[in-house]
Amino acid sequence: MQQLVLLGAEAIAQGALDAGISGVYAYPGTPSTEITEFIQRSRISSEKGIHSQWSSNEKTAMESALGMSYAGKRALVCMKHVGLNVAADGFMNASITGTGGGLIVAVADDPSMHSSQNEQDSRYYAEFALLPVFEPTTQQEAYDMVFTAFEMSEKFQLPVMLRITTRLAHSRAAVVTRSSLDQNELKLPADPRQFVLLPALARKRYKRLLSLQPELISTSENSEFNQLSSGTDHSMGIIACGIAYNYVLENYPSGIPFPVLKISQYPVPVDKIRELSGTCKSILVLEEGYPLVENGLRGILNNNVIPVHGRLDGAVPRDGELTPDIVAKALGLETKSGPGVPAFLANRPPSLCKGCGHIDTYNALLEALKPIGGGRTFSDIGCYTLGALAPFEAINSCVDMGASITMAKGAADAGLIPSVAVIGDSTFTHSGMTGLLDAVNENTPITVIISDNETTGMTGGQTSSAFGRLESICLGLGVPAEHLRVITPLKKNHEANVMVMSEELNYNGISVIISRRECIQTAIKHKKMSKS
Repeated sequence: MQQLVLLGAEAIAQGALDAGISGVYAYPGTPSTEITEFIQRSRISSEKGIHSQWSSNEKTAMESALGMSYAGKRALVCMKHVGLNVAADGFMNASITGTGGGLIVAVADDPSMHSSQNEQDSRYYAEFALLPVFEPTTQQEAYDMVFTAFEMSEKFQLPVMLRITTRLAHSRAAVVTRSSLDQNELKLPADPRQFVLLPALARKRYKRLLSLQPELISTSENSEFNQLSSGTDHSMGIIACGIAYNYVLENYPSGIPFPVLKISQYPVPVDKIRELSGTCKSILVLEEGYPLVENGLRGILNNNVIPVHGRLDGAVPRDGELTPDIVAKALGLETKSGPGVPAFLANRPPSLCKGCGHIDTYNALLEALKPIGGGRTFSDIGCYTLGALAPFEAINSCVDMGASITMAKGAADAGLIPSVAVIGDSTFTHSGMTGLLDAVNENTPITVIISDNETTGMTGGQTSSAFGRLESICLGLGVPAEHLRVITPLKKNHEANVMVMSEELNYNGISVIISRRECIQTAIKHKKMSKS
């Protein structure tokens, strides 16, 4: 045992290493990236041969982890909340197949959308799939929950979700570790048809899932992570989920006067909620994300009609992450505000790095589009999304991974010809290839610009699945060789690059331009490494 100072994300990673995982599968996505990176850097990982390479997307990560579980080993799959949308097919069906070795799905939600397109609440996916969830309050709980979640996964033969949010993922605290466990032995399923979801078999598996629900609820009722504490003032009871419990503690350093139910394991502990409601005149629900527990109270409280406050009635803002001040206001406490931000410290919008290849790509594209007109460039998720801002204002969409190509296709189908898609190399292999195949199959008049910086730049420079493979992938998908062009985005090549783009924009069919130059940040790192 030792004490380490860890980010919440790192605490999960250390817990997984100590709990005997055989593999971690993930695609980089803030705020979940550090889980996998910590395992990749770990000496334990290399010594024990733990798989830790990046997957091409969250779906392949989820299914690979399920395959490792099939073989009896413990596996961890990590993603951010919107990544769970990509992994949803495997995630939902894994609740029916069940597991062999323990399987944890670690999902990092991003309330307030610090680096995301939305702030969806992953607990709804777990409720949809009828799977248990752990939601830590502290970094220590995040570490400890990994052990409990693996044990629970193997006991019930179910995947288990471990849900954190940005604030916990990216804050540090001391964590006391345990003695590490050995990896599981290789073990095939006792039922050779367990993972075969033919309808007749799937119906039986689903009945099994349903039959487990009462025991899952009972486990939550008796969980050390769900605690009901009494108070002296019963005018209000508080339900605080996950990190929200910390904010209640911060506002009452001398002790909380109200009864409090801390929920960090789901399904929600129904009996504890009813016990709380039976002694209080009102309930305040504090949860990070959507009002999942607050909504559920309507059925749980039965005929005990007492006022319930939270996100639904405006006691807590419906959007954004919680803060100690927001919780204080909901508790009726006074809050103090400091001086305002001086005008000269106005917000500075993010911008592309100086010397970034995306800059030269956009400059060439904007010039090539002048004779045609704008409003036709569909972008994707990556650093190049900053092309929406001044001084470029070069792109017209950013929806989800891979949507640039498919939206450009749809716009061209509607008559907006030519349409342009701008997508990064890592995003292309994540979710762009199938959209390109659709366009190839119909020879849709779109120009796809793959802005290839030879890394997964937005999340810190992880290895891109596309590295060294883009031309062969595009040709394999059927892009005509004469309309697969490669350019180098540099100022000295500007006129030549504009000419290539103009030629392909005027071609009445599918074309791909690979604009390739190494990310300026990884180039700096590589230069420093070569000198050391």
